[in-house]
Amino acid sequence: MARIAVLCGTGMSALASEMSDSSDFKISRVRIDTDWGSVPSSIVSTEFGDILVIDRHHSDGKLRTPPHKIEHRANVQAIVNSNPDIVMSINSVGSMIENFPPGTIGISSDVLDLAVRPWTFHDDDAKHADRTSPFDSPASKICRKALESTQVQTPSGLIIAQCVGPQFESPAEIDALEKLGAHAVGMTLGPESRLMSETGIRHVALACSSNWAAGREPGDPSAMIDHHAVDSMASSMRGSVTNCLLAILKSIN
Repeated sequence: MARIAVLCGTGMSALASEMSDSSDFKISRVRIDTDWGSVPSSIVSTEFGDILVIDRHHSDGKLRTPPHKIEHRANVQAIVNSNPDIVMSINSVGSMIENFPPGTIGISSDVLDLAVRPWTFHDDDAKHADRTSPFDSPASKICRKALESTQVQTPSGLIIAQCVGPQFESPAEIDALEKLGAHAVGMTLGPESRLMSETGIRHVALACSSNWAAGREPGDPSAMIDHHAVDSMASSMRGSVTNCLLAILKSIN
């Protein structure tokens, strides 16, 4: 049976529960043991296959692991252990470009990750993974087609800049990242895409525009970024994300 694994975060902690409630899909909760700890996960069983959902922050309803403290190796190894056909990263991002306003989901095509900390499964013996095309083109096209039925525009070819957080970026940092070629900024896709490149598993990434990047709010460049508003905006896109997941499952079958 087909299986998709999902790595999600801001606004998506209820993704598995919402899929189950809205479509009567069966849901089960499991923990997957890895070399870097146990990973809480949910499996949503549909008529087309299973969807394994991992909240990368391991939220328990009270505490939420901040982005700079996430053990990405545990999350990705948990996915590898589940033997999926494809992995989807869902990332809340701040938009730098006009045609990617908050409330829109775009298709990531590359990552601009200049963070200092390395992420690899191979600390003892150097192994060099190719990252020329980090995201699966056929799956990206399927997601774009699914999104075009619910959105006025679906930006593709997005370059996502990686910042470590947990603070949002400054306007000067956003200006610099845009000059380097980025279209949006987030705090989690960089490590995930690096580790995924070492697995050989197909990887697709959806960028959920949850806010304007610092200094880019139309008409009010001094507008502050509020995480509660960001989380609320991201959560409004769960239905569209589900449509993409089901479209990919159907394509596998």
